[in-house]
Amino acid sequence: MTDLPYTEDDLRAEATSQLATLGEDPDFMGVGEQMEDDVVTSTEADGGKTWGELLPFEADRGEAFNAAQRRIHDLINGAADVSDWAVNLGADGLEPDEHQLGFSAGDRPIVRIHFAFAPELTDDAREALVRGIGEAAAREMYLARSDR
Repeated sequence: MTDLPYTEDDLRAEATSQLATLGEDPDFMGVGEQMEDDVVTSTEADGGKTWGELLPFEADRGEAFNAAQRRIHDLINGAADVSDWAVNLGADGLEPDEHQLGFSAGDRPIVRIHFAFAPELTDDAREALVRGIGEAAAREMYLARSDR
């Protein structure tokens, strides 16, 4: 029994609530200020350019930069609330990994699985797990389709 008047679950629930609130309706101007000096990922191989360098205000009075800023703001506003998932991953000591599995129906994604692993799992173990889950899921989806 603990002497504290709250539980670990209470702490996680509050952290989840606060993380979710941070992602709600981000400040539009703050998005622009933050992105201005961030390097655009697709330019990294060529030495990297910031958004401000890639879309200079002088070129078009800021129209291209503002269009990108609006799109980024919209993506943030439309992002799924994964705060509960994120808080529990961190509390469990798991690290999100770049591995993903996705399944589509035509051009429309219907399932996306993201993975998080304990830091001590090797790359080979991660690969094997992801591959195994992907193969099993694909097999089940194929069998479900062939039962029609």
